[in-house]
Amino acid sequence: MNKLLAEKYIRPLEPLPTGLQPSGSIDGVVRCLIFDIYGTLLISGSGDVGTSMQAIRSDSRLRPLLLEFGIHRSPARLLEDFFSTINQRHAQLKASGTQYPEVKIDHIWTKVLDWPDRRSVRRFALAFELIANPIYPMPGLKRLIGKCRKNGNMGIISNAQFYTPLLVEWFLGAALEQMGFQKDLLIFSYTSECAKPSEYLFQLAKKRLERRAVSPADVLYVGNDMLNDIMPAKKIGFKTALFAGDRRSLRLRENDERCRGIIPDIVITTLSQLMAYL
Repeated sequence: MNKLLAEKYIRPLEPLPTGLQPSGSIDGVVRCLIFDIYGTLLISGSGDVGTSMQAIRSDSRLRPLLLEFGIHRSPARLLEDFFSTINQRHAQLKASGTQYPEVKIDHIWTKVLDWPDRRSVRRFALAFELIANPIYPMPGLKRLIGKCRKNGNMGIISNAQFYTPLLVEWFLGAALEQMGFQKDLLIFSYTSECAKPSEYLFQLAKKRLERRAVSPADVLYVGNDMLNDIMPAKKIGFKTALFAGDRRSLRLRENDERCRGIIPDIVITTLSQLMAYL
């Protein structure tokens, strides 16, 4: 990841209490831990990957960013072009049968900016995202991953973009595989252009775990969103942990019919509480 961009835009954040208490229990062993990223491993200022039109539009850093990259468009026009291009790609993917489409954000910016240089596009995309969605490690992240590293299989299923694993690696100080994550269990939405809450990403993990002789009942999936995380993980047969550690990103979805009857096995409010289940 670009060190200068990270140092320029990343600032400390603290999670905001949710008022929930740890609860629930897990039967049997946990042979594999799989995590969501935004709102779970990373504090997310906007609550999820991607951008909020209202938040980015009012951010005073956007205009200087455009000047820095030599973009001669007003912030309002750029944002209109950006979200319009995303909506067009979503429509194309839905028309081809993808219920929950995901874009490849560097492809979107390539079209919006009309730049041939992929490296410059990606530098801009990362800077834009760090403004739109400030992030920082959840307390206890390094300690938890260090502990999990000694306990076998570990993976990620997350709505994400190309910069997402790079940011996690930046905070951990090492490549994901060096920290104990299994390469075939690193499953990000942008690679397939299919997002959670689709079960597709979870099905991929299930099949890959079967090759390791790990059954779904031996997997604990940790996420902060009842719809995007707990619901599809439950349907696949994984054990589930609802991470209720930050008010910005906790999504209980109490009025969403798709989550009716879905109950996580455990609720945790800090990452360190997972230690008891390893």
